[in-house]
Amino acid sequence: MRILSGTIILAMLSACATSENRPMSTTAESQNIAESQSIAGTTHPALLVADKADAKPNKKDATRRQEKKTMQVYYLEIVTKDVDAVCNAYAASTGVQFGKPVPGLGNARTASMPNGGFVGIRAPLRDDEVPVVRPYWLVDDIEKALADAVKAGGELAHPPLEIPGYGTFAIYLKGGNDHGLWKR
Repeated sequence: MRILSGTIILAMLSACATSENRPMSTTAESQNIAESQSIAGTTHPALLVADKADAKPNKKDATRRQEKKTMQVYYLEIVTKDVDAVCNAYAASTGVQFGKPVPGLGNARTASMPNGGFVGIRAPLRDDEVPVVRPYWLVDDIEKALADAVKAGGELAHPPLEIPGYGTFAIYLKGGNDHGLWKR
């Protein structure tokens, strides 16, 4: 990025202020600041400017934005010794209501999350199972995603297992945390 006369402002953070500690009110005022900073050899970190040529849309950049992957938690599993107390706390703080225990999910009581996902709160299934909050990330290919996670240093904790009517899950350990994968 360069600061030049005839530049256009691409982004200004709302916290960016002039020396009088007030928000910049006009593009002209912000351009004056940009030009004075250019002369002084400094650039305010909140002020990003570029040539008009730099501002033209670029097919390569548009393609990159379209290809950008995002992560979505599909199932958030909370294992606790006091299921009802945790469900009641979430209900009180968010207004959401949890359903009855679902046998296929270890008797988890569930509630909906945005984008079709859900949260499940359940008791430990074994004497040695400790309380945990485990996100299950939605993936297209669970076998490949798990293999990639293990290749990256994850430790397999549970191989892929289908839960009829819900999908397939797998668990790996990494960095002292449990990580889940989920395929619908």
